[in-house]
Amino acid sequence: MSHRRVTLRQFRYFIAVAESGSVAAASRMLNIAQSALTKSLLELEAELGSSLFERSSKGMTLTPQGHRFLVSARKVNGSVADALRLHAVDSGTGLAGVLSVGVTSLVAGYYLAELFSRFRRSCPGVEVFVTEDSPRFLEHLLINGELDVAIMVSNALTEPQAMLAEVLTRSPNRVWLPSNHALTQADEITLADCAACDQIVLEADRIDELMAGVWARHQLKPRTILRTASLEAVRSLVGAGAGIAVLPDFLYRPWTLDAEHVEVRRLRDEIPAVDVGLVWRRGSGLKAAATEFIELAREQSRSRRA
Repeated sequence: MSHRRVTLRQFRYFIAVAESGSVAAASRMLNIAQSALTKSLLELEAELGSSLFERSSKGMTLTPQGHRFLVSARKVNGSVADALRLHAVDSGTGLAGVLSVGVTSLVAGYYLAELFSRFRRSCPGVEVFVTEDSPRFLEHLLINGELDVAIMVSNALTEPQAMLAEVLTRSPNRVWLPSNHALTQADEITLADCAACDQIVLEADRIDELMAGVWARHQLKPRTILRTASLEAVRSLVGAGAGIAVLPDFLYRPWTLDAEHVEVRRLRDEIPAVDVGLVWRRGSGLKAAATEFIELAREQSRSRRA
């Protein structure tokens, strides 16, 4: 059997389809023909010897093998960016000192690990201290100069006039449903449909506050049966059929810890997305290590969209 070499372009194309959920959306983002994108994916699957996507009229859904390959593909993209950066930097002018980074518990698991690893490789002379706390307390630490930069939900700041924020990911809200729920028959669901169902509410990173504002603006009063700070609890309860949840897409995973499947559907109503971004104090005069950290975060964000 002859083997072709898997290219970086195929990695980028695969990541774009995986994150957008459709060939059409990915082709618009990448500005290439859908036929070229489809051909690239089929060649990649043939080379790997496994299906990466389940294809249906509703779009492209990752298979278990696809989920595993997505993790590897992102690491490859990140490593290439690191290699290019290290090649471009004079090895004799490495940064040193201390960098203080704040992060919320919800965001930490999704953004910090890869970024922290890349920063350590790029700036081994910088000592990094990470503080995990509530959004309100992180803002307090930023204003007091005790943190250089934070990664958090950035469109719900208490004192936005005192902060600068840069969006890394803009995540639309979708409806999480148990696989046997009647609403899974629809491609799109209205907020009124959701309000008629029992709700599981995630009380973390002000996501519940953002949704409370949405319900109020639409004059809807859904019945909440549980509020929890545990994302896994929300996922498990939805999977078990206890209720539904409206949450940002970056938190979605299709399987619970008990191997129950969680479906997602788009909302027909226009509601604000949840922005995860970098936040730092306005006029703080960023130190060199913080500037480098921010640039690496931008690169990571671009590679995930590429």
